[in-house]
Amino acid sequence: MPVNNVTRLLNAKKIPYQAFETADEKLGAEETARLLGVPPEVVFKTIVVTRERGKPILVIVPATGEVDLKKVAAILGEKKVHLPTQKQAEALTGLLAGGISPLALIPKGYQVVIDLSAKQHEHIHISGGQRGLNIALAPQDLAVLVKARFAEISRVLGE
Repeated sequence: MPVNNVTRLLNAKKIPYQAFETADEKLGAEETARLLGVPPEVVFKTIVVTRERGKPILVIVPATGEVDLKKVAAILGEKKVHLPTQKQAEALTGLLAGGISPLALIPKGYQVVIDLSAKQHEHIHISGGQRGLNIALAPQDLAVLVKARFAEISRVLGE
């Protein structure tokens, strides 16, 4: 099992988690769910969202959904927020798409918002901070670690 800053942090804080290895390539959240044999609604993707001014935000939404930018803007008190390109998101975080994880970015102090649907699950799966590493942990533990708030920020894909 790969060991990185994310697994070291979880171990140091004695947070219960499970680590799963997947392919070292960028996988979609739904593909990750298939590979892990879990329902797609428990696999969450971390999306970088930029605002007009200030630090980007990390939003965590289920594989079965997409970020609702209007809801995110309203929650953050912003007029407008934007989805950067994959290349911009990688440049902003220093992580490859598919490996962007709020746990790996704790030292950078990003504001984090987790979709409210995460609270319906005992565990959710998120990226472990590198491609090929998936972490399952309790949504509440994730929220405490990354100082996140829960809010309704996604909509069903295609809506």
